[in-house]
Amino acid sequence: MIKLCILPNPMPAFRMNAKAILQSHIAKTTSLSDDEFDYFFSHFKPQSYKKGQTIIFPGDAVEYEYFVLDGCLKSFYQTDQGKMFILQFAMPTWWASDYEALYNGTRATTHVDCITASEVLCLSSADREKLCREVHAIEFFFRWRTNRGYVAAQKRLLSFMHHDARQRYEEVLRLYPQLYNVVPKQLIAAYLGVSRETLSRLYQP
Repeated sequence: MIKLCILPNPMPAFRMNAKAILQSHIAKTTSLSDDEFDYFFSHFKPQSYKKGQTIIFPGDAVEYEYFVLDGCLKSFYQTDQGKMFILQFAMPTWWASDYEALYNGTRATTHVDCITASEVLCLSSADREKLCREVHAIEFFFRWRTNRGYVAAQKRLLSFMHHDARQRYEEVLRLYPQLYNVVPKQLIAAYLGVSRETLSRLYQP
């Protein structure tokens, strides 16, 4: 039996907005009763970050994954020579973490930081597993989201194997047009695996 967490009343405005955003996000995939969703939401911690602030450093123990309410995060790997490889951007209603470290209990090998000031909800790995055991609809949601992540990662790898820089640029522009209004061009270039100069040429008609 689910033991509900009683939330304060009245709920702060930020928390009310966060709850509505997450509830709408979940409802696109699965159906939760009001009690089930309140229980689900009670496991998240709201957190605010400044522009440029780092959430995860390489070597960190990673406890949380982050659901973006507002702003934009990036996950990236940086070589000893300082070359950056962008693994993921995370816009509102997207999720981010160092998933190898989160799932395997190892130390982080990537950075996660804030391209803009960001508001997120933090969910611990332990709470995620507990929720999946207790509520089938929540387990379904996370399994569905993980499967979509696998598909997206495979598509991106195949795009690097088969498409040239312009084709990759046009593909990202088609799939995620909002990124180009938020993310600096040098980071778009790092995501595409091209130089800033090459990306500038691709912007030209």
